[in-house]
Amino acid sequence: MKLSSLKRNHLIIGFAFLTFVTCAWAQSGTTSLHGVVTDTTGAAIVGARVTLSNQSLGLHREINTGSAGEYEFLALQPGTYELTVEATGFRKYEQTHLHLLVNTPGTANVKLEIGTALQTVEVLAEAVTLNTTDASLGVAFGENQVKQLPLDARNVPDLLSLQAGVAYTGNRPDINKNVDTRSGAVNGAHSDQSNITLDGVDVNDETRGYAFTSVLPVTPDSIQEFRVTTSNYNADEGRSSGAQVSLVTKSGTNELHGSAYEYLRNTYTSANDYFVKLAELRAGQPNLPPKLIRNIFGGSAGGPFWKNRLYFFANYEAYRQREENSVVRIVPSDAMRDGVILYQCQDPTQCPGGNVMGATSSHPVPVGYYGLSPNQLTSMDPQGFGPNSVVMK
Repeated sequence: MKLSSLKRNHLIIGFAFLTFVTCAWAQSGTTSLHGVVTDTTGAAIVGARVTLSNQSLGLHREINTGSAGEYEFLALQPGTYELTVEATGFRKYEQTHLHLLVNTPGTANVKLEIGTALQTVEVLAEAVTLNTTDASLGVAFGENQVKQLPLDARNVPDLLSLQAGVAYTGNRPDINKNVDTRSGAVNGAHSDQSNITLDGVDVNDETRGYAFTSVLPVTPDSIQEFRVTTSNYNADEGRSSGAQVSLVTKSGTNELHGSAYEYLRNTYTSANDYFVKLAELRAGQPNLPPKLIRNIFGGSAGGPFWKNRLYFFANYEAYRQREENSVVRIVPSDAMRDGVILYQCQDPTQCPGGNVMGATSSHPVPVGYYGLSPNQLTSMDPQGFGPNSVVMK
């Protein structure tokens, strides 16, 4: 029995380990870096050792430059890297804070200076990695932008509307909702032609939702960055004619980190609607706006299972909303409730106005209108009208 229980425990641990490893593999690399290593005269340096590292992820890659001094690193996770280049007879080159963005191929050309290996040229400034590899157009939003830009519903793809060529069409009556179901357009394409991926996996909401909305919840605390390619995208991105939205989730690092948050919106600072206020005052009720209480709360945690090898990251967010809505209803007038029907005359000069007697009291008739009393209505249709059928209390 003890041996059987031990085997069972080993199987459970092994299954859990494989599950976590599979989740880690799901976050595929979505960026790259390439460049050319030359000397100060512009001549290519062949065989230079180029090292790319990310301390927080424990990533370390090395490659030697080719016959034209070129190098290339593929399938990288977006993040901040350190680039090091070494060659015999030249000073060591180090560049830190090299930001690689999602679906944006980076270029870092390096010029080595003559010297010894003990001498180092450090580039401490944050270099902007330009996309000189392809003609794709798009803007990448980093983690700081996602956190700092206001989001009412905290749906990260809503930031897409900040880019050129993007339009929200939900308020246009000329848009056929049966054709463009998600109320958005990029460079004239329907929103249901946009392609949304999360860590390289298709997460399009095909049947419902709003513009550029993922079928999975995408919270600002779970997204590291995203890029929207609006045109000229490559075959590895697009499968449709609209925008290509690439989202990348955060990853655990060698350091334990986390967050806790709550966003509250309540009615205390809300102004009352004009018509609601008018109805409350007429009914002798206090001037109170309709209730709107919205709570968004959650937390995140990330860290290493095994440093430089296996990481975890988790995010939980909950949404609670309590809301009151005012409703407009058409109600009969005082005259109609007393059995009087007013209608507008085709020739206003033939209707001077006056008064008409209802079931309980007399009611004024404006100029240009004619009023029918309950008795007149009964005489017009004795079976369909009468005091009991016309008067509404």
